[in-house]
Amino acid sequence: MKIKVLAISEGDDPAGVARALQAASFVSVHGACTTDLGRLGLDAVPGHVHGATSCLGAMSDVGVTDGVAIFAIEDPDGAYGTALAPFDTDPAAAARTATVNALAAADRLGEKPELVWLSSTPGAEEEVLAGIEAVLGGDVPIIGGSAADDDVSGAWFVFDKVQRQSAGVVVTVMFPSRPVSFAYHNGYAPTAQSGTVTRTEGRRVFEIDHRPALEVYQGWSGGRVAVDPTAQGTQSILSQSTLAPLGRKVTEMDGVPAYLLAHPAAAVPGGAIDLFATVAEGEVLTAMTGTEAGLIERAGRVASLARATGDRETSPIAGALMIYCGGCMLSVRDRLDAVVDSVTASLDGAPFLGAFTFGEQGAILGAGNRHGNLMISCIVFG
Repeated sequence: MKIKVLAISEGDDPAGVARALQAASFVSVHGACTTDLGRLGLDAVPGHVHGATSCLGAMSDVGVTDGVAIFAIEDPDGAYGTALAPFDTDPAAAARTATVNALAAADRLGEKPELVWLSSTPGAEEEVLAGIEAVLGGDVPIIGGSAADDDVSGAWFVFDKVQRQSAGVVVTVMFPSRPVSFAYHNGYAPTAQSGTVTRTEGRRVFEIDHRPALEVYQGWSGGRVAVDPTAQGTQSILSQSTLAPLGRKVTEMDGVPAYLLAHPAAAVPGGAIDLFATVAEGEVLTAMTGTEAGLIERAGRVASLARATGDRETSPIAGALMIYCGGCMLSVRDRLDAVVDSVTASLDGAPFLGAFTFGEQGAILGAGNRHGNLMISCIVFG
């Protein structure tokens, strides 16, 4: 197995990209939604192509780019399959279709892959996970992230060699010839403040402990999240809430609680809050807290955890794929070079690609495949 990463900034001439990928079994492409994909020549790449837009660019071992980064695996002894499906009216059905078609593309129908690499457009991630698991079961790790744009205007999309979808899912099944390991974590700490969701509808939480959710959340944030009480419409609180998300305890590892995060996106007239993840009535939400320094350091720590999970702390690796929340990225955008440095050090300089997503999916020991926000994941290829 060999891995190479190409980074192309806005204004660069991408001539030769397709030629550089002629030996690739699988290619994952992530970058700004303004990128002209036609210039990359992906339709001429023999291997499978999996693509999703990433907030304001991407990062890799060669630095941060405002264009695209391309992660290519050369693995003639492995098997890979990619398929894209539009959501239409049923995201779960689209995910089932994409998964079956991906297995067929890998010539592995009826088999379970080592893992699934996933990209979907935001809004139906829980349904997408359920659709994939309907085909593969719940024991196959699903790692990935939601497509993103630059300003949450909905310009995101997913794509393969020949098509793109503004509402859809692209699934890659991986049967690599070398071992893989992964980690999926957040960079936040729980506070002592928590409450039970007592009224909700999808991703809109109306009440916590029978009180208006916004009122409760603002109290937990200690004034960090403020809204205009005279405003008539929905108000974005994305940037204010990035370092003060809500957590759900989903399991414990060695006595340490593991929290899955939900990012408060908007304050709704009447006292509700909209999230980027679905929560259910009866779930306990805990106020979480984070720092910019923690978000910078955490990326490298997650990469180290991924290596440790595979007992490869000191042995050479071929490369890594990373998902880094777009909201976290925007909070530390002026220090992204430090994020790259932390990951590079943890991976001993191996090639890696990091996408900036608007939702993160990963496997949590004891809790299965889950969708969360403000999370970081890393897949290490042996």
